[in-house]
Amino acid sequence: MSGSVAPIASPARSWRLRWKRIRRHRQLYLVVLVPMAFTFVFRYVPMYGLQIAFKDFMIMQGIWGSPWIGVRHFEVFFRSYHFVRLMVNTIGMSTYELVAGVLPPILIAIALNESRRVLFKKTVQMAVYAPYFLSTVIITSILMQILSRQGFVNQALMAIGMRPVSFLGSPAWFWHVYVWSGVWQSAGYGAVIYLAALSGINPELYEAVKVDGASKIQQIRHVDIPGILPTAIILLILSTGRILNVGFEKILLLQNPMNLRASDVVDTFVYRMGLLNFEYSYSTAVGLFKSVVNLVLLLSVNSVARRISETSLW
Repeated sequence: MSGSVAPIASPARSWRLRWKRIRRHRQLYLVVLVPMAFTFVFRYVPMYGLQIAFKDFMIMQGIWGSPWIGVRHFEVFFRSYHFVRLMVNTIGMSTYELVAGVLPPILIAIALNESRRVLFKKTVQMAVYAPYFLSTVIITSILMQILSRQGFVNQALMAIGMRPVSFLGSPAWFWHVYVWSGVWQSAGYGAVIYLAALSGINPELYEAVKVDGASKIQQIRHVDIPGILPTAIILLILSTGRILNVGFEKILLLQNPMNLRASDVVDTFVYRMGLLNFEYSYSTAVGLFKSVVNLVLLLSVNSVARRISETSLW
């Protein structure tokens, strides 16, 4: 035979080569080790406690000693009068936020991408990105100040002859206050992501459409939008997978007895049942239900996106 067969490395030799490679790049492995340890300690280890969702947990008896009751807590939650209200508020507010937050960052990114004045571009980018760094406590404090009865907005309404509005005390206004304040806070961050996607578009495409005599609108439609569409789909998939994770801290800080009918969501219900009413098993069951729904939605939307646009998380 003219050909030669490559020798098969023994398992011991393979392990030596692999260990040598690890030692050579040990700094990189040490860098990866920190987030892996963090994820394991704070994400996987707590999963041990999820079993109390299926038990009548008692602190004195511990997790193993508490009696097993199966899915009774889930049945109680599904049959309670809270279930419909919580799901409507959570899904409705999250969907509203998802729809309202799609266009602003895209429009800001395209406008900044088309700007040729560097100073103006950096100034606007800093102005729209700055709210993202403000803490939730500061954001809610600002909202309470300007939307109160004596706040700037109501003072302006009374100045033009209109009656003051109880923005934070009316269930009809709560969703709008929460969603649009969130859009204002996060639009700059989203614009940075889309700007990065726009910078990755091949410059030859812009030259080609200019040669064809395309206007700015046509250039945006046929080059910019298709260029950022994969990024938009990925962000949509991630947002859909968090559809039941409405901003807990912000809602809790803005929540009061007058707007509770519109502001009570799954996360605030879990907090109230678990930490205030000490119903640990029941609150764990509700939280587990929320996580399972988010996982199912993430897998479903990812599968649909892969079939329609060939763009997906995996």
